[in-house]
Amino acid sequence: MAHAVKTEHCYVQRDRAICGGDPIIVGTRIPVRLIYQRAHAGDTVETIRQAYPHLTPAQIHDALSYAYDHLAEIEDEIQREDQAYQHGKTVPSR
Repeated sequence: MAHAVKTEHCYVQRDRAICGGDPIIVGTRIPVRLIYQRAHAGDTVETIRQAYPHLTPAQIHDALSYAYDHLAEIEDEIQREDQAYQHGKTVPSR
C-alpha cells in the first residue's frame, strides 16, 4: 500500500512510513526541516550539496521553498524534534 503523498512542490512528499509523515525530499529520507535548519544556520546550497551530494540544487531549493511556504509547520516539527531529543525520546509517528 502506497503511503507517499505528493505536495504542491515537485521534490517534496509526505510518506507515513518515512519520518513519521513529515515532509521529505522525494526519493530520500531527508526531512525538509533539516535542509531548512542548515540554511537558517547559514549553510549555502553548495555547502548542503557537499553534505548530501546526491541532492540536486533544484531539490534543495524546492525543499527551502516548501519550508518557507509552510513555515509554522516546519518550526513545529523542529520544536517537536528538539523536545524529543532533550527528553531522550523518539518522536512518535503521527
